[in-house]
Amino acid sequence: MELKKAKRVEKSGKVVSAKMDKTRVVMVVSRYKHSFYNKFLKKTKKIMVHDESNMTHEGDIVKVEQYRPLSKHKRWIIREIVEKGERGKNGASQVDSNGGR
Repeated sequence: MELKKAKRVEKSGKVVSAKMDKTRVVMVVSRYKHSFYNKFLKKTKKIMVHDESNMTHEGDIVKVEQYRPLSKHKRWIIREIVEKGERGKNGASQVDSNGGR
C-alpha cells in the first residue's frame, strides 16, 4: 500500500507586518461571487507566515505554502518573493529626512 502525499495549498499575498523575528503577517485577498446578487466580493485574511532568514519586508508580494504547525498561529511558510516592495528595492528605510519627527 502506497501513501499519497497531500498537495499543499499555495496562496499569494502582500506582507503587511515585518516587526517580529522570523515571522511575517501576510494579507491574502480572495474573490468570490455572491450567490444571489451575482456580484464579486473581496475577502481578506491575515495569516502568520514563517520567514527563516528575515528576507522579506513590508510591501513585498510573496507566495506562501501551507506547512506543518510551527507555533500556535503559524501554519504557512514563504516559498518565493514575487515582487519586492519599495523598501526592498533600494534597501533604504522609510524614515523621514528630518529624523522621523
